[in-house]
Amino acid sequence: METPKYKNALIVGAGEGLSASLARLFAREGIRVALAARSVEKLGALCTETKARAYACNTTEPDEVERLFGLVEREIGTPDLVVYNASARARGPIIDLVPADVAQAIAVSAFGGFLVAQQAAKRMLPNKRGAILFTGASASVKGYAQSASFAMGKFALRGLAQSMARELSPQGIHIAHFVIDGGIKSATRTEPADRPDSMLDPDAIALSYWNVLQQPRSAWTWELELRPWVEKF
Repeated sequence: METPKYKNALIVGAGEGLSASLARLFAREGIRVALAARSVEKLGALCTETKARAYACNTTEPDEVERLFGLVEREIGTPDLVVYNASARARGPIIDLVPADVAQAIAVSAFGGFLVAQQAAKRMLPNKRGAILFTGASASVKGYAQSASFAMGKFALRGLAQSMARELSPQGIHIAHFVIDGGIKSATRTEPADRPDSMLDPDAIALSYWNVLQQPRSAWTWELELRPWVEKF
């Protein structure tokens, strides 16, 4: 069985944490990496470490997303591995939420995912190969109180991924959605001393993404749930 090989990765919604872990892993595997974020100033150290290139992009604007893919194609190569990590939320009681804030949160979490996936698919389909990965959350499958906008966006992103998997997998494009069911550990978000391993390690999450990417096409996963071993669900 042939193991998939990827040359050019684009991580959208890049920052510290999972995106950084993915960038490091891809770079170690010899994959050229492009990083996209609304603000790229925070990506300097990661670009130096991984030899990645950073691009500013508002994922809710179709013209900016199309421009992003054009720049990555010209400067790095056509992406055959695309990860959508961007999301947003507006917290609060349903009666207090500002409609414009909710619309923006849904646009970032879901509509941006569609725009990025559409541009990626256009480039992958002629070669009948590639992978598009979506980062979900607990809110992808269960809506929490005072988190309506996040649940709406993540439910929609999951629906997009499922629809795309059914449409594009038979054409050689691996679509996968990851439900991150728990908090992700970071330099500013650490575990309680009495609960070791109670948060997801971003490097461990990245490894699971990589394992899915290495699946032979005779046994593809379209969705994977990840949670700490002590997490209740």
